[in-house]
Amino acid sequence: MRGTGGWADRRIESGGSRVALSAYPPIRLSALALLAACTPATTRPPFQPYPAAPALVINARPARVIAVLDSLVMAESLQVTVMSPRDGYLETAWYDAAAKTSHATWGDVPNLATTVKIRCWANPYVPGESTVTLEAVYRPRYDPSRTERDLEVAVPKEHEGYKIAERLLGKLKDRLGAITR
Repeated sequence: MRGTGGWADRRIESGGSRVALSAYPPIRLSALALLAACTPATTRPPFQPYPAAPALVINARPARVIAVLDSLVMAESLQVTVMSPRDGYLETAWYDAAAKTSHATWGDVPNLATTVKIRCWANPYVPGESTVTLEAVYRPRYDPSRTERDLEVAVPKEHEGYKIAERLLGKLKDRLGAITR
């Protein structure tokens, strides 16, 4: 252990030459594996829910919340377009609350005022609990020159879309339990 700072001298002699083995390859390899496992790809949109959206702390992890919410959304006759239990995110297609029909694209929407989109963010709170936010939005106008989020407005509390979001949150609370603080 001469001059190695406490590390054993790890030299191998091969054919008359000495080859030094580094103690760092396992560290480099594990760092590379860690970076490869972390991917910036997510199904969540690049924006947060509107502050007025109803939220609760639910007694379940985000993946479980999204799985249960998927079945509840389908029971409400809403069509799910994006669902990722891993990311804790769910989004529905545009839903005409008056006609009780889902529309795959915005071009199919006949009535702007009654058509909503519901989004759910399930964020880890403490181990075994999630903060669940259900956002209901509508578009008061059609403008193809602007981004989707720029045109969206949170529905007022009297709107049928807000009532759907609250109903889903209530069913989620009944099914998984909620924390009152």
